[in-house]
Amino acid sequence: MKRYSLAELCIDTIRTLSIDAVQKADSGHPGLPLDAAPMGYVLWSNFLRHNPHHPDWYNRDRFVLSAGHGSMLLYSLLYLTGYPLGLNDIKAFRQWGSKTPGHPERELTEGVETTTGPLGQGFANGVGMAMAEAYLSACFNKPGFKIIDHYTYGIVSDGDLMEGVSAEAASLAGHLRLGKLIYLYDDNSMTLSAAAELTFTENKRKRFEAYGWHTEVVEDGNDIQALYKAITAARAQLEKPSLIIVKTIIGYGSPHKQNTFEVHGSPLGKEEVKLTKQNLGWPYEKDFYVPDKVTKYFHQAISKGKKIESDWNKLLKAYEKKYPDSAKILRQMMKNQLPSGWNKNIPDFPADAKGLATREASGKVMQAFSPNLPGFIGGSADLNPSTKTALENFGNFENHRLTKKDIQGSLDGGWNYSGRNIFYGVREHAMASISNGLATYPGLIPFASTFLIFSDYMRPPMRLAALMQLQVIYVFTHDSIGLGEDGPTHQPVEQLAGLRAIPEMIVIRPADANETAIAWQVAIETRHHPVSLVLTRQKVPTLDRKKYASANYLRKGAYILAEAKGGKPKIILIATGSEVNLIVSAQQKLEAQQIPTRIVSMPSWELFAAQSKSWREKVLPSRYKKRIAIEAGSPQGWEKYVGDEGLIIGVDHFGASAPGDEVLRKYGFTVENICKKAKVLLKRKRK
Repeated sequence: MKRYSLAELCIDTIRTLSIDAVQKADSGHPGLPLDAAPMGYVLWSNFLRHNPHHPDWYNRDRFVLSAGHGSMLLYSLLYLTGYPLGLNDIKAFRQWGSKTPGHPERELTEGVETTTGPLGQGFANGVGMAMAEAYLSACFNKPGFKIIDHYTYGIVSDGDLMEGVSAEAASLAGHLRLGKLIYLYDDNSMTLSAAAELTFTENKRKRFEAYGWHTEVVEDGNDIQALYKAITAARAQLEKPSLIIVKTIIGYGSPHKQNTFEVHGSPLGKEEVKLTKQNLGWPYEKDFYVPDKVTKYFHQAISKGKKIESDWNKLLKAYEKKYPDSAKILRQMMKNQLPSGWNKNIPDFPADAKGLATREASGKVMQAFSPNLPGFIGGSADLNPSTKTALENFGNFENHRLTKKDIQGSLDGGWNYSGRNIFYGVREHAMASISNGLATYPGLIPFASTFLIFSDYMRPPMRLAALMQLQVIYVFTHDSIGLGEDGPTHQPVEQLAGLRAIPEMIVIRPADANETAIAWQVAIETRHHPVSLVLTRQKVPTLDRKKYASANYLRKGAYILAEAKGGKPKIILIATGSEVNLIVSAQQKLEAQQIPTRIVSMPSWELFAAQSKSWREKVLPSRYKKRIAIEAGSPQGWEKYVGDEGLIIGVDHFGASAPGDEVLRKYGFTVENICKKAKVLLKRKRK
């Protein structure tokens, strides 16, 4: 074994642990850990403020491995610095039940801040984390008390920078001047399948400078002094996010595979692992070898972390004495608790035949509870006036003095990171990914809003929010072909089915204003699932709840809105959202023709599926086979609820440009058509 400096010893320990784990699994990505190990070493040894024995300490620095395929780099750092991750976990890389999956997973491994792997997502998550730090520090810091004061660091790759979401997020981060956001770009000039020069030749430094970022270049990724200086310079630049471009050699140390695309995503092979260790001067006969010096050095993070957190706790106690009201709110947020009575101001809407759009009702409900929820923060993709999501009197999350008063929300001028209205611009993908970053902070409840059709731009981060069990609330308006004249490009058809297909996602399509009010309460109270609220553009009647069942039953996902006369229905009509009013009228017409009809409002499949079997049987008894489901969207999935003898009135092709009422009528969403279908169904013989 060659003579090493302690730094070299630490770096090559990271490298060899990583390639040993990949080789043992016979699966993984050795290239990035080999070339990025010096970055990880310098950052985690000299700058990252964290406590390995309390990974969730609130004021810790955040580290995001956006290039999640290089997960063994992160796992090696977590293990070496003393997180609850053992050597056996490293050896179980990519195996069933392991805490070291192929890509980092937030809910599986302590110390992993966000689930990464789909490239670009971690980049945008980190922007959300930096925004969370800026918001919380603006809200709670006082003279002499920097209670919230930390950085967000990350390692990003060529692939991250190629993905469009990173461009959206970088543009916004530069505009917002998020100075506590620092990314190290692993510029190894190689992608999974080829040299990067085949597809990625732009000047990345100038591009990010154009976004408003501070940039540094480290010409040799093994130069730890240059890395230290670059990170130090980035930390000093508090009015710009920073990108440190680090020139590296992918698969560094591998004699035959370094600087080739083959080393990106395939194990080196036993012989090449041996040769790589020899090349690094490492004892090649030892697998998973960690020198005692390295363990001792890295474990200093434990004592350092305990002291840093202890000092912060003392500061927090002093803060509590001087600012008890602010401290009480912060403590509650840190515990991720809802304030008592947060929903006390939510209105009860009176019956109204004309009613109002559920997007309008949603806006009124948001205004009612937002003063009671200091962690409720979010915005839209340039659609606040349409989605009704601007929070009144809470300012805009901004970075500089604004003089115009022509945007929604009150402006108090100056640096206003305490504003709760986020203007995302037309950046749906980044909006959802940034919301995930915000949601990683206990106490913050982010919302993101746009038209339902544009949820398609948001699906990758929505899926990750569900995977991470994050509380993100999506406010989707203009929910069907009923939006009218904008035509098929803006009329959602398959989007509801797509949202319902995401595991752990709760989708709620309320029928009227009062169901909307309850839907919001469910969304706020649902702490470990993302929730999609799907709302109308057009007005819908507010039902008379003295005549129909309480809207509070929305919590059960589906409920009997009105029973058939005599309690023995011949047919059950099921609907969601704006179509519930149709089945209300259809019931009246069918009952007048001596056809006993039960009507069921079914705002959420997921909430209904979570109920007891007895409740589900009560609402949709198995003995009643004649059922019709009515929803202005794809019929896919409704077979589960109507059965073999039922019918579905849905939309199985694209919409059309015309007034909304006319489009709905042409597509069969009328009382007359429902009654006609019901009579046909009742004449059918049982199978």
